[in-house]
Amino acid sequence: MPVTVLLVDDEPLVRAGLRAVLDAQPDIEVVGEAADGASVIPLVRQLRPDVVAMDVRMPLLDGIEATRAVLRTVDFPPKILVVTTFENDEYVYQALRAGADGFLLKRARPSEIVHAVRLVAEGETLLFPAAVRALAAEYGNRRARDVLERAALTEREEAVLRLMARGLTNVEIASELIVGTETVKSHVSAILAKLGARDRTQAVITAYESGFVSPA
Repeated sequence: MPVTVLLVDDEPLVRAGLRAVLDAQPDIEVVGEAADGASVIPLVRQLRPDVVAMDVRMPLLDGIEATRAVLRTVDFPPKILVVTTFENDEYVYQALRAGADGFLLKRARPSEIVHAVRLVAEGETLLFPAAVRALAAEYGNRRARDVLERAALTEREEAVLRLMARGLTNVEIASELIVGTETVKSHVSAILAKLGARDRTQAVITAYESGFVSPA
């Protein structure tokens, strides 16, 4: 079955460009489009896409609030890929904090767009660029530090979390630690449970905000 995608952007040319790139792939299908975040929930319920590629800045309902609304009201919500013009945009970070699974720059090459959609659909988040990691560090807070302290991660789980924060996939982490992929998956599941994180993105945000991982 192909990965199904809903495109949400107030610029028709952006939607047309993304559709042309994604529909050219045999394993990806664009199933719908919307010009604003206010249309996302009914379309998600109707079309049941695997991934929503959503602009972060829109006039009626921006990508941050639309992300929150989807995750709050839709059963088995899709993965959300934030589409943005600037990688150091604070809106991007707020969208990730709200529950988005990754981000994509509008100027990305076609191969990068396809890779981003496939990666998010598989549940492995994209690498935060240095600018977004720096924003995460700026949002350091006591709550994140308390969450990490109460989690009492094992030494191996800490190592896995650091590699997750670098953007490594499960296969890459397994290679780095010289363990099996299934072992890594078990560690990731344990980390998410201990941190109370919805997904890898939320776990990595906690790692940065707590100071456990440095943006350098």
